[in-house]
Amino acid sequence: MKELFSEIRGAIMSTVILALVCCGLYPVVVFGIGQVAFRDKANGSLIVDKDGTVRGSKLLGQSFTAEKYFHPRPSAAGNGYDAANSSGSNLGPTSQKLNNAIKDRIEVYRKENGLKETDAVPADAVTASGSGLDPHISPRNAELQIARVSKARGLAETTLRELIKQHTDQPDFGILGEAGVNVLTLNIALDSH
Repeated sequence: MKELFSEIRGAIMSTVILALVCCGLYPVVVFGIGQVAFRDKANGSLIVDKDGTVRGSKLLGQSFTAEKYFHPRPSAAGNGYDAANSSGSNLGPTSQKLNNAIKDRIEVYRKENGLKETDAVPADAVTASGSGLDPHISPRNAELQIARVSKARGLAETTLRELIKQHTDQPDFGILGEAGVNVLTLNIALDSH
């Protein structure tokens, strides 16, 4: 019997020690390293105005529909850019519903941006990302929106091209992925002009 209590006490002590290390010490150490080495990323890469107002995150897209803004790619997350319902539409390449939605988006995109019926439309302008929260559009997509934004804001197209260049994130390590224009940071910069 004495041996049984010894085994139980050893099991309880092991559980307590592991709980302290795994549920207390380890998370505190990881949190501390994150705050010291990667403060911006560990806190959500938030975009904060000079007055302290949080405008959003560099990592999450937002809906912009006004003519004076660059428009993001479509979102299937909830009612659009709903981080609580982050997901794609789950519609496959043979889905007639997806096909119809893309055709409608192509027509709207061409009309909004003054494109001819034969002009190619970038895929990211008419398809949602897997998460529905992608903050980036392709440089080509941004380029096609310049005329509309220039007309709505009365800004020179050269100014808009420079802003696009400034808010284009290059591929990681120069090789992983593709360049993408962060729509939120670009539109915030537009508001300051």
